[in-house]
Amino acid sequence: MRALYAGAALAYAGRAPHRRHRRLQGGAAAEPRTATRQPRVLAEADRVFRRRAQREVVIDVNAAVGRLQQYARITPFERSLLLSHDLACDVFVKNETVSQIASFKWRGALNDILREKTTRGVVTSSTGNHGQGVAWAARAVGVPAHIFLPLGANATKRAKIEILGATIHDIGHDLDGAKEIAIEFAQREGLRFIDDGDSEGVIEGAATIGTEIGRALDQLDVVFVPMGSGSLAGGVAMEVKGWHPNARVIAIQSSGSPAMVESFHARKAIERPANTIADGLICRVPAQLALDSLIEFVDDAITVSDDELLCAARMMMLRANVLVEPSGAASLAGALRFGEEIRGKAIALIATGANATAETLTEIMAAV
Repeated sequence: MRALYAGAALAYAGRAPHRRHRRLQGGAAAEPRTATRQPRVLAEADRVFRRRAQREVVIDVNAAVGRLQQYARITPFERSLLLSHDLACDVFVKNETVSQIASFKWRGALNDILREKTTRGVVTSSTGNHGQGVAWAARAVGVPAHIFLPLGANATKRAKIEILGATIHDIGHDLDGAKEIAIEFAQREGLRFIDDGDSEGVIEGAATIGTEIGRALDQLDVVFVPMGSGSLAGGVAMEVKGWHPNARVIAIQSSGSPAMVESFHARKAIERPANTIADGLICRVPAQLALDSLIEFVDDAITVSDDELLCAARMMMLRANVLVEPSGAASLAGALRFGEEIRGKAIALIATGANATAETLTEIMAAV
């Protein structure tokens, strides 16, 4: 078994790592109860939903959990004492930065490859984290990977993709231009293109984070999820609501790249330019599958500024001891917006990645 995270995490088959304790009189904590999946308030809508093209999409998260457990262990999910004090609520941090690629993106990429039984090779376009995920997953199962990087791609992420053995194609275009060229290459070579926002396998894989969060807590009120393509937010929402039907899921994107947030509220795809320090939150052209999952399952979507992301990243490091890139701090930046609305509640923050350049780390530490 290849272990992506070999620390003190628990195996998928093991006990949940942390649960919110019930309080007894006098403040004593009761024994934690094992979370049980709640009745399906959405019938089977959390497994089957319709795309705007009226094609049914079946998302089997349990199957994804079974596939991924052969390669990885559950990432830490712990209550942060200091953040709980700062936000006046129970704050639990799902730390996806501890993987070998310092990002959650391995989940969707690996699940897609295994689900589709891909053997010839895979292709994707990416600003970095998704490319790393595809490169790592391809290496794990022994298939070639081609990663098309746009102009100005994150240098830290590019170096890791190269170390993982993928073939890098530097494209002198923005992400959308790189995607077009990557798709043409995949079709010409007969390889599978893994779309970060338009793949059932990617959404399934991302949704396993929701499984780990949902079953770990006896009570959960709000989950804050960083959003770029939308696959993570949609996947986590559909799975969390199976365990906690009344929990709210809030997606957070940079105000410098608001396409998915605006599309969510408009209930249709809206293209927007992107200019943000948080490259992991960039999405100019929404993918319909990810957008449909957001509309179906996510409760709200908001934007935060780059300054808020930098301050939240600094706060995450100093108060929760979790090193994150600006994208990975979007969940905390979003939670800070809610103030009194989350006081006394149990909330989950997903720290999605820690692939910051030295220059960005300097900006984070200088943020006030």
